[in-house]
Amino acid sequence: MSSIKEVLLLVEDDLGLQKQMFWSLDEYDVQVSGDREGALSQIRRFEPAVVILDLGLPPDENGASEGLATLEQILILAPATKIIVVTGNQDITNAVRAIGIGAYDFYQKPIESKILTLIVGRALRLHKLEQENYRLLKRQHDAPMQGIITNDQQMLKMCRTVERIAPSDATVLITGESGTGKELFAQALHQLSSRSDKRFVAINCAAIPENLLESELFGYEKGAFTGAAKQTIGRIEYANGGTLFLDEIGDLPFSLQAKLLRFLQERVIERLGGRGEIPVDTRVICATHQNLPELIKQGHFREDLYYRLSEITVNIPPLRQREGDAALLAYALLEKYNTQQGRSLRGFKPDAIEAIEKHDWPGNVREMQNVIKRVVIMADGAQITLQDLALKSDIEEAVPINLRQVREYAERKAILRAMARANDNITQAADLLGVTRPTLYDLMKRLEMK
Repeated sequence: MSSIKEVLLLVEDDLGLQKQMFWSLDEYDVQVSGDREGALSQIRRFEPAVVILDLGLPPDENGASEGLATLEQILILAPATKIIVVTGNQDITNAVRAIGIGAYDFYQKPIESKILTLIVGRALRLHKLEQENYRLLKRQHDAPMQGIITNDQQMLKMCRTVERIAPSDATVLITGESGTGKELFAQALHQLSSRSDKRFVAINCAAIPENLLESELFGYEKGAFTGAAKQTIGRIEYANGGTLFLDEIGDLPFSLQAKLLRFLQERVIERLGGRGEIPVDTRVICATHQNLPELIKQGHFREDLYYRLSEITVNIPPLRQREGDAALLAYALLEKYNTQQGRSLRGFKPDAIEAIEKHDWPGNVREMQNVIKRVVIMADGAQITLQDLALKSDIEEAVPINLRQVREYAERKAILRAMARANDNITQAADLLGVTRPTLYDLMKRLEMK
């Protein structure tokens, strides 16, 4: 098992100091940037625990305005990052300003390797302690399937499936239309597993150009190609001990599929330009909205890779097939965006909630999130109206022909709609249905509705 160094970001425009600090910190995976734009790009990519930031960055090398602005933006992107600012020998004022903004500590030039290493080590230990505390609190307060809101039997069955398979190391393929919440299920698989205290690393195979995807997944050695100035680990290796989520796996280039298959079979990788095999213990979860068997027939996806990826398959139904979930989600999203936008909208008008129930939602939950957020921002009245939503209603669905099945189907559908409209309040749902609470409980028991 290869030991992976902690990532540390050095933001310094002086090449001499870059080299001095780079070699002083050789026990870390030091990423280097010479300006604000490069630093923010490295923060997004590597999420380093510790940043060493020279306040005298271009175009203000003799001042501190650019360095302080960079400090503020790093803290916005990664609030937990420990930032050690480096200042001139007589520049105590700006060092104090940096601490006030949120820097962890400061260090004055000239650089002394031992002292710098000591400060970095202390910052890293504090970051690890804070992250461990955060994980413990998250375990105590978060529901395992947090973010998945449903009353639908199909979705509840999928949730139970996830809870059963999460403790295993089986490779899982999550299928479903775009916007159904496949990444939420992947995160739930990770949180419910023994790897929950390790990294969950996600990569969208459709979002990265083909010529960069291989190095992004497998990493590369120094000199592997033009611009490869140092050894860089890939996402697979970065997820060692944790979970790797490959979103939109159907868009993985055919040329990379054999290399991914070898990793899944052997659990070893080779970096670009490397000669040695590196063992990696990573649980792999994939997701796609595409029909992989059809892609196999067309020659765009390897059949052997498909069978390796789909040891267990979880299919997420689209929102239009989830009984009662449209209204239930609408209320939950209204509460969420009311809080976010500082609004106090009080629910939906009857014709608005009916339109939500009838709408086909081709973009699924993601489409509903966009619609409700827009409405919360734009609505004028105290309640959301049909005009606010601007949705088209089109509904006509097939029902069973057997009379007993027709009755049960209609009763189940009516109960789900009433429960959704009443936001799961039994008393209000019973009033909407025109029955007593005991009658509603009896109906739900007979229909095996929890």
